[in-house]
Amino acid sequence: MLFCVVATVLMGIMFPVMTDALTHIDPFTFTSLRYLVAGTAFLALLRIKEGPRAFRPNKEPIALAWLLGSIGFCGFGSFVFLGQQLAGPDGALTASIMMATQPMMGLLVNALVRRSKPPVISLLFIVMSFAGVALVVTKGDIAAALREPQHYSANALIVVGALCWVIYTFGALRFKTWSALKYTTLTTWLGLTTILGLNALLCAWRVVPVPNMAELRAVAPHLLYMGPVAGFVAILFWNVGNRILTPLNGVLFMDVLPVTTFIVSSLTGTVPARAQIVGACMTGAALIFNNLYLRRRNRRPPTNRTAHAPSSGRP
Repeated sequence: MLFCVVATVLMGIMFPVMTDALTHIDPFTFTSLRYLVAGTAFLALLRIKEGPRAFRPNKEPIALAWLLGSIGFCGFGSFVFLGQQLAGPDGALTASIMMATQPMMGLLVNALVRRSKPPVISLLFIVMSFAGVALVVTKGDIAAALREPQHYSANALIVVGALCWVIYTFGALRFKTWSALKYTTLTTWLGLTTILGLNALLCAWRVVPVPNMAELRAVAPHLLYMGPVAGFVAILFWNVGNRILTPLNGVLFMDVLPVTTFIVSSLTGTVPARAQIVGACMTGAALIFNNLYLRRRNRRPPTNRTAHAPSSGRP
């Protein structure tokens, strides 16, 4: 529980930090720099803790690890931070509240994978959760938001990025012989190949500019937080906590993330509107109530189908 709480608090601070960083550099280059720093720390820690044999796959699927690393790190970093950049000063609040919908996304992903329908009550909580997100995004003025098309692209990118992190988190269950540290390290470096490749292509096609020294110096303070703290400590704690609690329980702590972001944003001058606070509370309440409902539902005793079976007459 402590691992998950610390991880989500550190992630919550991440979005206000990125608000200023994204005014100096594009999200793709920053994501590359961030995970190069965090990945180096993971690599050193894994070598110290588990030795050189830790870099062997142990018959686990490397292709799947690369895919999950690409989805979790390249997908999350690119989509979420690009969406936050497009959303402007309120992007941190929007991105953080989208993160709190991840348990609901996980429920839908799990239902699709197992080809089973989620409970009707859970679907109602999902609707409640996204209604809260709508209040945060629109500040309670839905009509005004509909007149601004840029909201659609920004919010869609953030939702896709949040979904990428859900897939990455639940994907850890597939690697049963890897420790949380090993899963984090190997998926980070495998995902880095995708991040750096995408970044190189975007620079070559002049979609994003190659940063100059002035821009790199400007984002150096942000990188000191986003790399070692939000990239290394937060992600490692997140994976360790979810390995202990399982993702179904771990993602519940995502409710802490927007609370942290709202507080930090207020201290830095971006004060959330009343409708945004109400929306955040709605999303958080939906997350908690749905979790409690699922726990109570899972505790119900199975139906005894043999209770009324006809007797054979034998002792």
